[in-house]
Order: sequence, then structure tokens, then C-alpha cells
Amino acid sequence: MTTKPPAKLSAKPAKAGPAALRPVDQRLCFLIYSTSLAMTQTYKPLLEETGLTYPQYLAMVVLWEQDGIAVKDLAARLGQDSGSMTPLLKRLESAGLVTRQRTPGDERSLSLLLTPAGQALREKARKVDAAFERACDLSDDQVGQLLDGMETLRGHLQR
Repeated sequence: MTTKPPAKLSAKPAKAGPAALRPVDQRLCFLIYSTSLAMTQTYKPLLEETGLTYPQYLAMVVLWEQDGIAVKDLAARLGQDSGSMTPLLKRLESAGLVTRQRTPGDERSLSLLLTPAGQALREKARKVDAAFERACDLSDDQVGQLLDGMETLRGHLQR
């Protein structure tokens, strides 16, 4: 299923005034939402060769950064609660990409370890990353500005 991209947004709202008077395509919430949809639609075919869904891919990215991370810490990195991570992690485990084990010194905590297959998948993921960067067609400076702006916005919203 392909969807038509939203019309190009102007930098300034058509009318000054409260956000409630702005058309949907001039609302920040819609721009972020539609961009998120476009990103996941772009990732879907890129991830086919890896066998991962987009949420699984994000979890694996964290594991490639920090193998042996506790489930609660992985969930925090991804902005999720630990309970919502369980089905995703079970699928990664059944695919042979990770193992879950009790954390030494804290039997209540589970840690995640990459299997050799999970480690090997990182090479395919590098190709996914490169293809996504080409699809974005942004300079390093533009990416940096977007990251800074989104981190600032997220910080304000989480206060």
C-alpha cells in the first residue's frame, strides 16, 4: 500500500493565531506523524532481507551498541515499558538472534545477549542504514540540525 505524500508544508502558518485554527498540514503534530509513517514505509522494504520489523530493528540497533543490556534499560532507551518489550524480544529469541538470561546479582532482571546470528545480522543492517541515508538525501549538517531540533522538542514535551 502506497500513500500519497502530504503537500509541501510552508514554513509559516497560513494564518497567525492558535494552532486550533491551522489546517492539518500546517500542524507540527501532523508533520511528525506523517514523517514517522513515511520513515517506517521506507524502512519496510529495506529491512526485508534482515527479516526484522522496524521495532525489532531498533531493539537490535541498541543491542549492537550494548550487548548484554538489561531488558529494562533497553525499554528505557526505546521509550517503552519493559512489559511491552516482551513479545518483541520473544520473537527475536525465537528467530535465534538473542538470548535472555537472568542478570548476575539480580535474579529479577533479565539481560539480552546477541547470538552469533544476531551479531552477523549487523552487516546486513549496515546496508539498510546506507540505503536509508540515500533515501533521506540530507547532508550531515541537515541531519544534525534535525536531530538537535527533535531532541529539544522531545525534552520540552517530556517535562
